[in-house]
Amino acid sequence: MRPGRKNSGGRYKRPKKRKLTGRQGQERIVKLGESKTKVLRTRGGKNKLVSFLQNIANVISKGKGKKVAIKNVLETPSNTFLARQNILTKGSIIETDLGKAKITNRPSQEGNVQAVLID
Repeated sequence: MRPGRKNSGGRYKRPKKRKLTGRQGQERIVKLGESKTKVLRTRGGKNKLVSFLQNIANVISKGKGKKVAIKNVLETPSNTFLARQNILTKGSIIETDLGKAKITNRPSQEGNVQAVLID
């Protein structure tokens, strides 16, 4: 048989090389605290503003937006342990000055917290 071939005549494929684009991104956890953000360079030379600590949310109620302080994380449907550690994720229910609000964006991917007031 020829080298690099199977008994059936089929070819052996070489495994792909490891590439820089195949690496996992670092997981970012956004906690409740004084605002701390960082600018990261992404693919294509664009910039992304990511946050590590947040204490202000843009809450929308009755079609109007308002900047409100976050007091506490009440519950996180995806993981109950995240609420105990005051970690902000999409879908978390937070306590604000206006009342309860649900986070609608991903704070770890964006530099802010967007929320909708819950009645």
